[in-house]
Amino acid sequence: MKRTILPAMFALATSVSLIAAVILPVAPAQAIIVFDPSNYSQNILTAARTLAQINNQIRMLQNQAQSLINEAKNLTTISFPELQALRQTISQIDALMAQAKGIQFQVATLDQQFRAQFPAVFNQALNLNGQVTAAKGRFDLSMEAYKQTMTVQAQVVENITADAVNLNGIVTRSQGAQGALQVAQASNQLLALVAKQQFQIQQLMAAQYRADAIERANRIQQHSDAQGATAKFLGSGNAYTP
Repeated sequence: MKRTILPAMFALATSVSLIAAVILPVAPAQAIIVFDPSNYSQNILTAARTLAQINNQIRMLQNQAQSLINEAKNLTTISFPELQALRQTISQIDALMAQAKGIQFQVATLDQQFRAQFPAVFNQALNLNGQVTAAKGRFDLSMEAYKQTMTVQAQVVENITADAVNLNGIVTRSQGAQGALQVAQASNQLLALVAKQQFQIQQLMAAQYRADAIERANRIQQHSDAQGATAKFLGSGNAYTP
């Protein structure tokens, strides 16, 4: 009887276990987190390299932006309001030089005008009044030449004050120049002022030399006229015989 009951109980227990395994849910197995130090270090290095590349690109963009700003400054121009004043003063000197009378600053008519005022030989056909009138004309020409020279000198002196103001403005803009173009323009403006002053000096020297030349020619002409008048007065040099 015991032999019959034990196998039956064992079979029943096995059946109950199988039924429970089928009916009862099976709990899932929990995952185990594994930390890999070498992989973690590699990821950090990769992120650091990526950040360095981004920073380099940012610096490159900043440098390019600064380069564009500098190029824009190099293309920026500056004004030159003194140019009109320089042109005006040069025109004033030119107008004074054009007022020369008797012997003008013109190569085409210089020879004719000079010979009319200072003939090469004594004109014996002129009477005493004619000689006096010609000498008076040459004297007036000399005085007019010196007067014109003094007028040009006065104009140049007046222009010095205006040039000082212009120079101050040009220097101020030169010191505040930001780009290469502005620096070059400021330098050109200074050179323009210097050139204008050189023109004034040349014109002043021309007026002065003209006056001196006319004065010397007048003296030579007076000496020549005196010799001619003396020769005319003496005649042939033979004593009068009745």
